[in-house]
Amino acid sequence: MRKLTTKNLTAIALMSAVMAICSWLTVPTAVPFTLQTFAVFFSLEYLGGKKGTLAILVYILLGAVGLPVFSGFAGGIGHLAGPTGGYIIGFIASGIIYRLGEKFTGESELLHYALEAVCLIACYALGTLRYCRVTGTELWAALCVCVLPFIIPDALKLALAHIAAKRVGLQSANK
Repeated sequence: MRKLTTKNLTAIALMSAVMAICSWLTVPTAVPFTLQTFAVFFSLEYLGGKKGTLAILVYILLGAVGLPVFSGFAGGIGHLAGPTGGYIIGFIASGIIYRLGEKFTGESELLHYALEAVCLIACYALGTLRYCRVTGTELWAALCVCVLPFIIPDALKLALAHIAAKRVGLQSANK
């Protein structure tokens, strides 16, 4: 395994901070609408699967130790153990799937969007299962509250993350 450079560590820390800031931009609902999904996928797109997943892990670990990086300025292991904590943990699964799948997408935009959709579905699955377990809600009811209202906004966030990461990548490559 190659060592991470200072530049890489700085980028990982910066993306973790971006995730925290984006999670604070919230529309409160049973599962809050945030820009957190945008930040997670922007990190994966911009940093790549390996470093992007490390940024997600740093973000989650910061929250787990009590820093208020989650939605509503929340933090602590109790937040991860709560009803919506599975969605945050699902970001790790998204990162791992992204890392495994990015080798197969090549330059294909369609395959890349398909990979991101699979990552998001994994996040939804883990989060919804956790929500059902903690709240005792039936699966269909949980899907109606926790997934269906988020599909279109999250699809837009994924597209915006892809566009922004490409744009920022081009900007930094041109300097």
